[in-house]
Amino acid sequence: MLTDHERASLVFEELLQKSDEITHVFFKKVAGIPFVYLQPEEGTTQKDVEEILKWCASKAMKGKRLTLAMSYVRKNQALYIYRVRFLVPQRKMFCCGNLCDDCIRFTDP
Repeated sequence: MLTDHERASLVFEELLQKSDEITHVFFKKVAGIPFVYLQPEEGTTQKDVEEILKWCASKAMKGKRLTLAMSYVRKNQALYIYRVRFLVPQRKMFCCGNLCDDCIRFTDP
């Protein structure tokens, strides 16, 4: 069974590969950090590429409690390289005894 994070990553990859504005896309993990290598269609600007990435990520995150961390790394010849990660929000897993407002004791399982 896949987690929301894994499911969102798969949907994101699928949407990018089906995009008409992207000629070639591949994903690579370096030291555990995911990178996306994109070759856009002729005449596509970097702003357009970022909009495509954000649109695909928003569709992948829909209905899930995830946030997007995306940053431009560099342009290597015809490829744009981005670091794209889906972040899971932090949530307390136990009561620390400090009477916190968001204590796990006050939430429904």
